[in-house]
Amino acid sequence: MFVTPAFAQETAVEDHNTETGVAHEQGHGGGAFPPFDQTTFPSQLLWLVITFGLFYMLMQKVIVPRVGGILESRHDRIAQDLDEAARLKSEADAAIETYERELTQAKAKGNEIASTARAAAKAKADAERTALEAELNAKLAAAEANIGEIKTKALAEVDEIASETVSAIVEQLIGAKATKADVKSALTASTKEA
Repeated sequence: MFVTPAFAQETAVEDHNTETGVAHEQGHGGGAFPPFDQTTFPSQLLWLVITFGLFYMLMQKVIVPRVGGILESRHDRIAQDLDEAARLKSEADAAIETYERELTQAKAKGNEIASTARAAAKAKADAERTALEAELNAKLAAAEANIGEIKTKALAEVDEIASETVSAIVEQLIGAKATKADVKSALTASTKEA
């Protein structure tokens, strides 16, 4: 510790007066608080410079390199994390692109399969409909032919029944039998008038 002569004298005087337990004021410093005593300024400035120098060296040699190393390692870690995130993003983008391409292909294939199935079902339905229409047309033609035969027979029988009925009525009314030729000509004439 660096001590000035004035401080040494003051300390010596204080040591001599400590027997009574009461310090006496002597000298020009009196009872001033030592940091504010102008006689101790050079000593205080010296210790301030020494302390500041040691603190500066401690900061320069120990603390700043450690903080700098921590900052550098964090910077490197952040850069690595950003690179990793960029790599993962590119992989995710590639996976999404592949997924979308495969999805598009699957949709196209599904549409193609649906179109093929629809065309096959339509062709089958058309073939069945054509076969059914042909069968129905054949049955319809047979039914019309059968109806035509029945109609022809019925008309033939109607003429005969009408002739017999007219003969019976004429015989009942007149009492004489009409000839078949007369009955037929009368029926033909009444049919034309109607």
